[in-house]
Amino acid sequence: MGIKQENEITMKVNCGIKELCRILEDKGFKVVDRFTMNDIFMIPNTLKTKIKDLTSREILKDAILIRDIENQFKGNRNKKITFKKKEFNKNGDILSQESINCDILNIDEAVNFFKAINYYRIMNIIESDIVYGKEDFEIAIKDIKNGENLIEVETVANNDNINTIEKLKTQIINLQIPVDTSNFFVKKAEIELDKILKQ
Repeated sequence: MGIKQENEITMKVNCGIKELCRILEDKGFKVVDRFTMNDIFMIPNTLKTKIKDLTSREILKDAILIRDIENQFKGNRNKKITFKKKEFNKNGDILSQESINCDILNIDEAVNFFKAINYYRIMNIIESDIVYGKEDFEIAIKDIKNGENLIEVETVANNDNINTIEKLKTQIINLQIPVDTSNFFVKKAEIELDKILKQ
C-alpha cells in the first residue's frame, strides 16, 4: 500500500488536443508518458436513499476508486484501489490532497469485494492521457471520454519553482497556452457525477 501526498491544478483546454500537443512541442516539451485510465467509482449503499439530497462532492468524499491503468509508453498495466482525501477552502479550491493506494490483481474481483461489503458502482470515468515534460515541469493532457479535455499539473516538492499551487499557476499563465485560467480547480469526477445526478 502506498500513500501519495500531492497538490495539483486542473484546467479546461480551450482547443483541440492535437493543437495543444503541437503548441507544447513548439515550446520545447516532449512526451514523457502516455496511458489510459479506467476509474470505477464505488460508493456506500447507505448513500442510495439520500443521494438526491447530496452534492457530488459530498458523495465523492466517501468514494473508493478501482483503477485500471494501461501504460502505452512503458508497456505495463497497473490495477489498484485508491481512496482520495481532499481538503477544500470555502471557494472550493483544493488546499491539499492525499491518495492512499493498494495494488490489486483483478478488477472484477475488486468490484465484487466492494459489492459484498455494501458498496455499489455509481460511474466509470475513462480517460486517455498524454504527459509532456520539460525539465521537472510536467503537464498531463486528459482526454475524458464523453467529457471535457483537461490539463493537470502537480506540485514537485523538491523544485522551488513549482512546489506550491501559486507557483504552478504562474508557470501555466506564463506559458500562454490555450487553457481556461478562470478555474484552476476543475473537478472532473464532480462534473461527470453531476451529469448522472441530473438524469
